[in-house]
This record gives sequence, structure tokens and C-alpha cells, in this order.
Amino acid sequence: MKYSYNWLKDLIGFDLEPEKLATLLTEYSFEVEEVVERDSDVILDIDILPNRASDCLSHRGIAREIVTILRNQNKEVELEELDTEFNSHDFKSESLIEVEVKSDECSRYSAKVVKVEVGESPDWVKQRLRACGLQPINNIVDVANYVMLETGQPLHAFDLDKIKGEKLIVRQSKGGEEITTLDDETYELDKDLVIADKEGPVAIAGIKGGAKARVDKDTDKIVLEAANFDPISVRKTTRNLKLRTDASWRFENEIDSNLTEKGVERTTALLENVAEGKASSDMVDYYPEPRTSHNLQLNPDYVRELLGVDVSDNEIIETLESLSFKVSGDEELEVEIPTFRLDVNRQEDLIEEVGRIYGYQNIEPEFSSVSMVAERNDKVFWKLEVKDILRNSNFFEAYNYSFISEEQAQNYNLSNEQLTEVANPVSRNFKYLRPSLIPNLIKNTNKNSQLPEHEITEDEINFFEIGQVFADEEKTMLGGTIASLSDSAFYEVKGVVSKLLESLGISDVWYDDYEADPDESIEVWNKAKSAEIKVDEEEIGYLGLISPELFKDDINELAAFEINFDKLQKLAIEEQEYQPISRYPSAVRDLAVLVPQSVKVADLMNKINSVGGSLVRDIDLFDIYQGDELPTGKKNLAFHIIYQSEEKTLEAEEIDKLQEEIINTLEENPEWEVRK
Repeated sequence: MKYSYNWLKDLIGFDLEPEKLATLLTEYSFEVEEVVERDSDVILDIDILPNRASDCLSHRGIAREIVTILRNQNKEVELEELDTEFNSHDFKSESLIEVEVKSDECSRYSAKVVKVEVGESPDWVKQRLRACGLQPINNIVDVANYVMLETGQPLHAFDLDKIKGEKLIVRQSKGGEEITTLDDETYELDKDLVIADKEGPVAIAGIKGGAKARVDKDTDKIVLEAANFDPISVRKTTRNLKLRTDASWRFENEIDSNLTEKGVERTTALLENVAEGKASSDMVDYYPEPRTSHNLQLNPDYVRELLGVDVSDNEIIETLESLSFKVSGDEELEVEIPTFRLDVNRQEDLIEEVGRIYGYQNIEPEFSSVSMVAERNDKVFWKLEVKDILRNSNFFEAYNYSFISEEQAQNYNLSNEQLTEVANPVSRNFKYLRPSLIPNLIKNTNKNSQLPEHEITEDEINFFEIGQVFADEEKTMLGGTIASLSDSAFYEVKGVVSKLLESLGISDVWYDDYEADPDESIEVWNKAKSAEIKVDEEEIGYLGLISPELFKDDINELAAFEINFDKLQKLAIEEQEYQPISRYPSAVRDLAVLVPQSVKVADLMNKINSVGGSLVRDIDLFDIYQGDELPTGKKNLAFHIIYQSEEKTLEAEEIDKLQEEIINTLEENPEWEVRK
């Protein structure tokens, strides 16, 4: 909100440059986002926190803060009293206007009839309105806006003669009702809170007045109203109508209902001076449940303990009293909370007030006397390690619900014996506890591959998840999927799993034929290209291609893995043995072998390793061809064989000899043919 430096200075009489004032407010109260010179004034744009809207969305509220800050720095300043004095005349508001409130969304409605002469506002009013971003209109409207900026209470003036039936009604709008507001915009109302006369709405409650009862040059009697409306109701209407104003902003954040009377009196006093105002001797005031102040107990020792500073009892009392709290008592203080401090509801709120005025920057940091070292949670540690490895392998982490739908259960051929049904599912999509991570990961892949704005330009869409599954028992699993546009998804997922296990320091990893256990609860795998993941003789999970009927047509292949995370955690090694990089160069030879379709890649790799021994550093499968040009039932596997020694540079003749030995060994099998 924008605040006038000159206005604040007039209220207090301080001797501070604008920049210094902005610094003090930022340190002790609210951040000042901008300080701008405008005409003969300086504007401070102050970011008021929502919990302080009840007292600080006004110049007097900010002035109160400044007084407290300066007093804490031993500077004697006072906040000028609010002038609400005016002369009453021998007519009554209650005989000229009736108020009826039909909604509990209006907690108070105060109204006073004032006879006025409409004209132009004095320069000092117009200057302060313009400084705060409001345009002057006439002396009646301008004074109402001026008091809102001064006290925080929105006000509105109706032309009394334009109110039909001499009655104002606060009610919900009826179906089909419309209102044209002061800016000549028309809005359709839908159960919105309005102020109406007998013919229809004359204002949108807490937001904007209507054109029907506007004050103009012919107006000679006004109904000056100030009310308090429910924040949720006002917020709903501003959202429905897409209409937000200075008044609605204040009501949305909630303000003190005791402000209405003060706002009316202050406005009446100003109108007497600037509009020849003659006020009625009474005020119509609907206030069924008056807001009263409440008391809190405050222990000064607890203040010092919580803040960690030796602030004296007198400093505590002076700070609170400067902020308009009333304090009594000695060892245990009794603090009366003013009704405009809606944010103070417990002892700690009062301590926060003392702390911020003392200055958080003045509180020296100290090391805790209590050890903050906690015992490491291994499960959390290894989860973070696994997540880092997979994210660095271009996987995105998924967070799915721990349920599957009846449709998913049917798609994966799950029987009732294999499923745990939820007693009271919140949706039919959450009928069963998930027996595996794979169904929802496949669902993620299918959904993302078909988003209108998504074009698959990479070779894969990768997801992983760590979470609980509920099959024969509850356990933590790690699952992942790779959606590929090529025919290499199986080898890609195998490479990812191998890299993951290697990064976790897990050795003796091998891949066995896939055999479904009798209690395996989900059927997803393409049996021709799937495998069990084993460490020594213990099975820890599965990987393989997903059956084509389970994924969308725009994906060529979908591969997945699912690993028992509890087993993975027990096998993982944090400290891994360092293996230096060989100082000697490597050499690469290619090898293509024609084999039957049933032959596994691992069988050929094992043969190559058995011949090459330590000189074969790595074997990479880079192509699988199964085209029509090949003999029936055959496939062509192509490998990069990487040769390297830890002791010397290998000569070309040595490598050629070793390559020839590998070829001869492979061709000992009559069904295997090395392509030359």
C-alpha cells in the first residue's frame, strides 16, 4: 500500500528523512518496497502483512508503529489524536433512514444522515488522495476515501433522496439481479452480499457503490455508512465478479468492527469543515454482538527465555503500551489486547511484538547447548542416493497414490485373492491397494505421451518411484519405466539397472531367466524379453519389456524394472573401493554374430569374457537385427569389444590374435555364425 510521507510526518512530527524512515520500518515492522518522490511529497510503498491488515492498512496504523520504534530509540514523539468533534443538529437519522440486516455476513452496520453542500475538495485533501493513488471526485466522496486511508475503515455515501422506501437492506442478491456501479459497469449478481433499497441493489457490500444512489452536484442529504463484512464473503464476490477495490482489499483481510463508529464520526467532523455538513444527533447502528477486548497473561521471564535477550520488565511494558496494549501487574503481567489487533491471541504473539521492536538484528546468535546431531536414518539416506542416481540418468520422479482402480486390476489380470480392497474408497479409482508400482508408472507414461502440448522428441520418457506396495505383505519397492521410440528399450533399462547397482557398490549382479513366482501378483512382462535381477543367488527384482497391450500406440517399446528396496538397502555399500583409470590406451573391435532367436545376449558375453579375460575391459551390445533378410528364426547381435591392459599398451597383433580366439570359441557352437 502507498503511504504519504508528509501525512505521516503531520501525524507524528518526527524528524527523519524518507530513506531513514523506510529503513526503520523495514527493520522493525514491514518491508518498504519503494520510496518515490511525487510532486511535493514522498511516497512509501509498504508491504503490509495480511495478519496486520486490521490495524496497518491505514496511515494512523503505520504512524503508531513509527512512534513505538522511535520511542524505543529514546526519541520522544506522540501520535496526534484523531479529531472526531462535530456539532449535532436537531434531526434524527432513525427518522429518515431504516437499516435492516438479513445476513450474518454483516457483523455491524453504522449509518448517519448528514446535510451537505457538494462541491470541490480543498487542495490538501486532493493532494493526499493523489499521493496514495486515488483520484478526487467531489468533497463528499473524497472525504470518505480520505478517512479510509487515515483509519483503515472503508465508508460510502448514498444520496438519501435516491434511496427508495427510506430503507437500506443488507441481504443476499436474488437470482437475475444486476447492478450498475459508480464507474458505469454492469455486473450480474449470484448470491452476492448487497446493500439494497426496496427496488434493488444500491451497492455491492464491501466492494463498490452503485450508480443509482450516487452523490452528485444536486445532492443535499447523504446517508454516510460504515460497515463490517465477512472476509470470506467479500473474497468470494471479488472473485466471482472479478472486481477488487481498496475497500474490498481491507475487508478481505478482516478489520476491526469497532472502527465503523470512529470512521463515521471522523468523516462527519471533516464534512462539517469541507462540505458545510450538518449532522444528525444520532446514528443508526446495527451491532448485535459487539467485539470486546480480551486479556492475556505474560510472564517477563518467559519473554527473556524465548527471545534469548535480557530485556527488562520496563522495556517490555513500555513497548506494549506504545503499541496500544494496556498492561497491569508486576511479576505476571496482565495485557489487554485492543480489538484492532486481531492477530494477537496468545502469549507468544506478545513476545513477538517485544522481539521485533527490540530488533531481531540486535539479538546475538548463539550455538545451541543441545546436540543437534541425530542418528542417521539409513532408509532415508539410500532413498536420496537412489533418487540422485536416477535423476542423473534422465529419470523424472513420480508421486502416485497407493491405490489402483478396478479397471487396472482387470488389465493386469489380478484376482481378488491377490488384491487388498479398501473398505471405504474415496473414489472408484482408489478401490484397491496397489500390489506393484508398475501399473501407475505405466499410467504416467501413457498420459504424458498423449498430452496435447507434448511432443516426444527424445528417445524415451523415463519415470521412477519409490513407495509402498501391498501384495503378500507391505514392502517398499523401487520401480521405473523407459518409453522408447526405438527397439532398444530392454537394453536401455538393463543398462540403467546395472549402472544403479554398480553406483550403490553392489557386485555379483546377474540376470536370470524370468520365472513368475506362484504368488507373483501382477502380469506385465513380455516373457520373451524379461529377466530376474539377482545378486549372488538372491532375487531382488525384475526387469523387461512391458506387454504391448498395456501401453499406447505412439510408444514403440516400454520397458520397466521393479526392485525390492529393502533388499537393495541392505546390499548397498557406502564406501567403494577406488579403481584407478588405466594409463594405457584402449582399443575397440566390432563383432557380429548370427544366432537363433532363443539365444540370450548374456550367453555370448560370457563366452567372450571367458576367452578375453582381464584384457576385455567392457562389452557393449550396440545393435540387434531381426530383419526378413536373415534366415528364419535367426537374429544378428553386434558388439563393441573394448580391449585394455593395466600393465602395458596392447599391440595390434595381440588384439587381433585375441579377437581370433574369441571368434573360434563362438563358432564351436554349430548354430552360431560370426559374420565376416
